[in-house]
Amino acid sequence: MRIVRYASPTGMSFGVLDGDGQVAQIEGHPFGQISFTGQRHAAADVRLLSPILPSKVVCVGKNYADHVAEMKTGDAPEEPLIFLKPSTSVIGPGDAIRIPPGSTNVHHEAELAVVIGARGARHVTEEQAAASIFGYTIGNDVTERDMQRADNQWTRAKGFDSFCPIGPWIETDLPGIGKDPADLGVTCTVDGELRQDGRTSQLLFGIPTLISYISQIMTLLPGDVVLTGTPAGVGPLRAGGSVTVAIEGLGELTNSVTGADTTSTAR
Repeated sequence: MRIVRYASPTGMSFGVLDGDGQVAQIEGHPFGQISFTGQRHAAADVRLLSPILPSKVVCVGKNYADHVAEMKTGDAPEEPLIFLKPSTSVIGPGDAIRIPPGSTNVHHEAELAVVIGARGARHVTEEQAAASIFGYTIGNDVTERDMQRADNQWTRAKGFDSFCPIGPWIETDLPGIGKDPADLGVTCTVDGELRQDGRTSQLLFGIPTLISYISQIMTLLPGDVVLTGTPAGVGPLRAGGSVTVAIEGLGELTNSVTGADTTSTAR
C-alpha cells in the first residue's frame, strides 16, 4: 500500500495511491486501522507533499564501506553513528533544495528511509524491530560539506531548511511487491548524470540493528524517520539543476535545486 500526503483544493490529507492512478482519501492519519472517506482524486489533480511530518529524523553516518572510503575520514564505526535532522529540514517531492548563501559545496546523499509505525520503538530488540516499522520511503540527506568538515558536529551542515527531501510516498508492503528492504538498489542522478549506485545489502548495520540501537537511546515516535546511510558517489548540487533519488520497489524522488530563500519572519 502506498500512503501519500497531498494538497488538494479542499486542504491537506492522507490518502492511498491506487494502481489506477487515483488517490483515495483516508480519515485522519494513516496509523492503525485505515478508514476511507469515499473522496477520490486523480493523481494529476493533487500535489504530493512529504508523506509524513516526523517529530525527528534520525540519520546514520558512515554506513556503507565505499562511502567511508571516499570521505577519507577514518575507519568505519564500530557501532552506528547517528545524528539528527530537524523536522524543519523536511520537504517533499518536487520541492526545491535551497543552497545556503555563499555555499558552493552542498552534496546529495541518496538513502533508504524507514518510517516508524503506531507502536513506536523504545528499548526494542533486533528481533522486535520489524513490528515498529510502518513502511519505507526515499530520502536525500543533503549536506553542506565544508561546514561538516569545519564543525565538531554536523547539526549546521545537515540541518538547513530543505535539506531533507523525503517521498514521494510510504510503501507499507515491500514484500508484497517482491522486494526485500535488505537488498534494494539505491541510485542518485544529478542533471542526467548517474552518481550513486549501491544496494542496501551493503549496509554495515542493517535495519533491525539500527532501529534497536536508536531505540535504546531515544524513543522513536510514530511517523519518525530513520535515514539508513548513503553509498559512495556523493557530489555537489548546483542552483538551477535537479536531483533524483531512486530506490528499487519504491520509485523516484525528484527535487529541483535553487538559491537561498532569505525571507525573514521579523516584522
